Amino acid sequence: MGIYYSIENLVAAALSENKKISQIVLTEQAHELEKTEEELYHIMRESFLVMQQSVVEGTAPDMRSVSGLTGGNAYKMKCAVDSNKNLCGKVFGNALVRALAVSESNACMGRIVAAPTAGSCGIIPAALLSIMEDRSLNEHDVIMALFTSSAFGMVIANNASISGAEGGCQAECGSASAMAAAALTELAGGTPQMAAHACAIALQNILGLVCDPVAGLVEVPCVNRNAMGVANAFVGAELALAGIESVIPADEVIVAMKRVGDAMPNALKETSEGGLASTPTGKRLKKEIFGEV
Repeated sequence: MGIYYSIENLVAAALSENKKISQIVLTEQAHELEKTEEELYHIMRESFLVMQQSVVEGTAPDMRSVSGLTGGNAYKMKCAVDSNKNLCGKVFGNALVRALAVSESNACMGRIVAAPTAGSCGIIPAALLSIMEDRSLNEHDVIMALFTSSAFGMVIANNASISGAEGGCQAECGSASAMAAAALTELAGGTPQMAAHACAIALQNILGLVCDPVAGLVEVPCVNRNAMGVANAFVGAELALAGIESVIPADEVIVAMKRVGDAMPNALKETSEGGLASTPTGKRLKKEIFGEV
């Protein structure tokens, strides 16, 4: 079984070579794709730059989606953080700003990186760019952490799903949270085992989250769930870095997520037939946006 089918195998590979997970992944993927490590790193850097730009674009005060449902909230959050009015300090506040900004940029047809999906695009950039700024980390280390997050995402995709239509929002914002938690842990100096625990903790915290987009648009509640997702990523990383371990191994948590997704009714898997989409307000908004259906 390859390293992208098991978190246990991924961690074991890193430990056996006494390297970070990111370096293991970069080397393996360069070989698999028949590219040099420098070429592959450059490709990832391009994604990193898009992430940075989507934050800038998403914090514009006048940004609004075509539907009118979202836009401008990242700017509001930024104003609160800049004025020291948020409750949880700069690094957490700025993470929320960035998560909202990237997700709102997506809703407004801006250029984003699907990480791992468009619906969860704000979580990984928000986590990594915020800790980069707070700790004055260099660009190289953050880009390398993206290889770590990608590897964890590949394991999740190979054993469960990263699709809201297949597994609910747990498969999108949940997977992104887990990927971000693992990357944060490595960036903060955690061991490969700690990264696995961070992934497991973040994913189990979000089991059962449904996908219920109002009017079928990736806006409500998707944008705010990106903010929730980055908060969850920090929880997973903080606990793991403190030496707290997930009782249930990461690979078993991933399988559990798949089973929960399989058991979830179709009304709660991106069909907009249940959850918030089926509320009176949700139905009214759909009618206002699209007319009679």
